[in-house]
Parts: sequence; structure tokens; C-alpha cells
Amino acid sequence: MPNDFSDRPVTPILDTIAGPADMKRLSDAALTTLAHEVRSEVISAVSTTGGHLGSSLGVVELAVAIHAVFDTPRDKLVWDVGHQCYPHKVLTGRRDRIRTLRQEGGLSGFTKRSESVYDPFGAAHSSTSISAALGFAVGRDMGMDTGDAIAVIGDGSISAGMAYEAMNNAGHEGRRLFVILNDNEMSIAPPVGAMSKYLSGLYASPLGDMHKMAEGFEAALPGPLRDHARRARQLVMGLPGSQGTLFEQLGFSYVGPIDGHDMSQLLPVLRSARTRSSGPVLIHVCTTKGKGYAPAETSADKYHGVGKFNVGTGELAKSLPNAPSYTKVFGTALTTEAAHDPSIVAITAAMPSGTGVDIMGKRFASRVFDVGIAEQHGVTFAAGMAASGLKPFCAIYSTFLQRGYDQIVHDVALQNLPVRFAIDRAGLVGADGPTHAGAFDIGFMAALPNMVVMAAGDELELMHMVRTAAAYDEGPIALRYPRGEGEGLELPERGEILEIGKGRIVQEGSDVALLSFGAHLGECRKAAAVMQAQGISVTIADARFAKPLDRALIRQLLRHHKALVTIEQGSRGGFGAMVLHDLVNDGLLDGRCQVRTMTLPDRFIDHAAPDAMYADAGMTAVDIAATAMQAAGIRADRMGVTV
Repeated sequence: MPNDFSDRPVTPILDTIAGPADMKRLSDAALTTLAHEVRSEVISAVSTTGGHLGSSLGVVELAVAIHAVFDTPRDKLVWDVGHQCYPHKVLTGRRDRIRTLRQEGGLSGFTKRSESVYDPFGAAHSSTSISAALGFAVGRDMGMDTGDAIAVIGDGSISAGMAYEAMNNAGHEGRRLFVILNDNEMSIAPPVGAMSKYLSGLYASPLGDMHKMAEGFEAALPGPLRDHARRARQLVMGLPGSQGTLFEQLGFSYVGPIDGHDMSQLLPVLRSARTRSSGPVLIHVCTTKGKGYAPAETSADKYHGVGKFNVGTGELAKSLPNAPSYTKVFGTALTTEAAHDPSIVAITAAMPSGTGVDIMGKRFASRVFDVGIAEQHGVTFAAGMAASGLKPFCAIYSTFLQRGYDQIVHDVALQNLPVRFAIDRAGLVGADGPTHAGAFDIGFMAALPNMVVMAAGDELELMHMVRTAAAYDEGPIALRYPRGEGEGLELPERGEILEIGKGRIVQEGSDVALLSFGAHLGECRKAAAVMQAQGISVTIADARFAKPLDRALIRQLLRHHKALVTIEQGSRGGFGAMVLHDLVNDGLLDGRCQVRTMTLPDRFIDHAAPDAMYADAGMTAVDIAATAMQAAGIRADRMGVTV
């Protein structure tokens, strides 16, 4: 009688997968099971680390199918943005570290070249994947040791201009290239514009219910799918009355839309495309953000960015009551100003809740404009509004504002148009790491003629700066503020209008002066307390403005102290450099007062908690105190401070 093995535990398929090569031996049914196991692994991991859960759950089957069909890492798989790459990391030898996601010393929350050979191109900003994949394709065709190139891009990301520039170029080149459009009908916020409507309409049409395949693919498909493939030729030739799909007009063969959670569709299409394609192909895959985890699927933001949570209930881990975030303070202050002035409008690039303009949107919906992932357009759109007489607040993260810099220079500053730039996430941002750090905006904004540049030392100052920006109509003005909580100050109903270019003395002393620009003001207070405990008299000044500088304040500090230290949450070449430039030009650096600048170091700082990142940057209260004491010629070791 044969042995009965029915009671023996079944080894999870995922436990047998060290990398994509192990997936080649699996049947299609086993790959489907593997996808379920990967989904459970991702949910479990993110429940302990937090992270981008919804987007990752939406591509589980797609990640399994791509790695099963293509020959990664020789074939180059490029994930657009990269925040959906957790299943990819589980499958590519990083499962044992997946619970270190976004933690200090752990895995990045995005793709990262230095982390794995399976991450051929790093990403964290959107709409770059097709350009990069085309670069790999050209490298392959010119003899480099690389295989096929596959770009996976979302429907939100493909709406950005850079994606179309790349597709136009790729179609013109005609090279073998695979672009997989992951259409989940939702990016971070509901995608806007004609592209979203086009994709939604296509999926909702009668043709959208079929298993679509490109012409000629049916020979490689199982029998039951061949009739569907033949009918799909009509879509490939174009919708009724058209000359082909939008993608075909750009030079791509179009396949889809197909169900991105159905392995019986994904695997045949990818295999057929890989076997038969000689030019660029766009495969349109429809997925559900948060797929397979009910709390994520039903959440308004699909658990785009989530903290630690209970897997069974989806309930987020509770934190102690805290101060309002700078983002919330900005959104509330902007709404207050909008209530006083009907010409105030707000523009955001797919981040209404991330920038706080959703608060204004709830009260003044017709005056808030989400342009999608299109920072360049958003800046020039705001410039046009300013030229019309409106008062636009262009609210964009510092890291994303970099993408619209040419428009800031040419369309705003050159024309001296009063666009108000609300720069969120200034400074180091924590778990998102160097790709999202707001390190460079002080330098690149202050370099521009006509630009006024402010930074809030605390949330009350932010309220003042919102009102100041609303009232300022002589040209462009920028205000920067960090991610996270404020200082917990009691706030008035409305801010005050600041005098342009005028700083303030926070406390007066006589030995050393700390001149803070921005949200490191609190750390300067701590540094002053450390020094004062040792009998050192400290002045703290809040610059408020990097441009124009408060030259009178700076000279006052220079005259009355042994040392002056500038502190800013930005890179070299920013506020401190402008102070030095001003003093040198007036011949004031004569040695009577030693001047030092403290900035972020000239390197990228890996993800960790913000406090740990600033410690890595050498910008803690102890670092500030040590720098000030050394400059003043005071022995730092007398108080246990290491220089």
C-alpha cells in the first residue's frame, strides 16, 4: 500500500526560489501559487516596516510573470518610480532582508543599482523608465553585454511629457523594446487629463473585455485563446474611425488591454511578445492597486504610503498625539488666505494631500488644480495664471520641483511673474532617502534674479510666510518647509505679513551667534542650551530670508560676536555661501569674527530616520555647538563636545 503523504506540510514554493532562474522550472499553475505567496510576504513585511504597499500589491502577478518569462538580470527590467518594486525584491534574492525596507542600513524603498544586479536602473521619480530602457536597447544593439529591455510604467507616470518624448524617440528608432503600461486607473491621487480618460474609455469599451493580442501572436497561444487573438486584430488596426491606437501612432505595436492579475493572460502575452517582436511593443495591463488585501483595496489612497499596521485588521499602528505637520499648517493657512482673497489659486502635481492643498480643495474646489505628474507644465501653468492677474500658489515637493527648473527660470523668473512656490519636504525626509531629499532648492532658487526665497523656522513662521507670499505681487517668491511635525506652538487664526528681507533675533548673547535659515532653528536652540550650560553666551537669529539677505542683521552679528555660524537644511552653495559672498565683497572677513557655514555634506545620505540622517550629516545640536566653539577658540572638550 503506498505511503500517504497528505498530512505532510507542503513547502511553500517561495521557499524554493533563490532567484528568477528557479522560476523557469515552474508550471503556470505553480507560478500562480507563487504570486499568492509573494503577496502574503509583501503584506507581512510592510506591516512591520511601513512603505508603499498598494502599488506593490498591484504588480505581484506582473513581477512573477516578467521574471518567469524574461532572462533577468541580463534582460534589463526597469520599474518606473520604483515604489512598486517590493515583489521584485522578494523574487530577486532579497527576501531575507525584506523586513529591513526603508530602515537604516536596510533595503531601499525604491530600485537601487548598488543594491542588486536585478536593479539595472535606480528610480524614485516618475516617467523615466522608457528613456532608460531605450538606452539599454541601444547598448544591446551596439554590442554591449545586455539583453532585452523592459519598462514597467503606470498610467499616472505615462501622462508626463518625458514618457511621450521617450516613446516618440523609441518609435522612431524602431528598436526591439518592451513597455508594459500598468493601468490601475490610479496613481497617488486619481490621475487626471486626457490620458486617464483614454485608458478608462478603452477598457470600458466592448473591445476591452477581450483577451487582446497583437496580430500574429495567436499561433503561439493555447487553442481557446486563438479566437480572441484573431478578434484582437481589429484593436491593433485601430478603433472604429481611427487610424490606430495612440501608441501605434507613436510607432509601437499595441497589445491589450489584458488582466494583469490573470496569469493565463499575462504569461502567454509576454511569451508571445518576447518570441515574435522585433520592434517596440506596448503591452497594456490593467491591475488593481492594493490587489488581494481588502483594507488596501478599499482605502481612499489604496495604502500608497502606509505606516506599520495590523495584518488581520488593516488597522494602522497608533501614535501619541503630536503637533500638526508643516504640510497641514500650510494647507490650513493657504485656505485662510484664499477665504480672504478670491484671486488665490493652488496648483499641485498629483500630490494634493501630500502638499496640503486638498484642505483648500475641500472648501474651494474650483480654485485648486491638480495637473498630474507634470511639474514642468504645472510651473508654466502657474505662470500663465499669474500673468492673467490671479495669485497662484504652486505647491510641489522640493525634490520634484527640480523637474520644473527650466520653467522656473524661463517662464517665471525671467518674466518676473508673481508665482508663489510652496516647497514642501525641504531638507532630509527619512525613509524615502536621497531620491526625495529637498537638498538643493535654496541654491537653485536663490540663484535666480527677481526671486525672493524664504524658509520657515517653525510652523508659526510658516503661517507668516504664507500670508506674506499672498500679499507679495512684485515678482516670484518661494517658501520652504520640512516634512513632519512642527514645534507644537500655539497658532493664531491668521499669520502676519513679514517685511521682505528682514530677519529676527530670537535670543541675544555676546560670545557666539547662530544664524539659522529654516527649520533647523529648533536644533540651534538645543545647541545654544548646551553652550549656555558651560557659561557661553549665545545669540540665535532666524534669517527668514536667503534672498534678499538681511545685510544689517548679518553685520550686527559679525560686529558683536567672536564667531558666527550659519545653519541650513540644504546643500553647499546655498544660504551660507550667499552670506560669505556678501561679506567677502564688502571686505568684512577680517578675522575679528570667525565665520563658519553648516550645510548638508557634498554627498547623498542614505535613508534612515530624519534625526539619524542629520547626525550622519554632522548637523546635530552637539555638532553645531562644537563648530561654534571651535570657531570662537573655546575648547570643546571642556563640555564633552567632540569637534
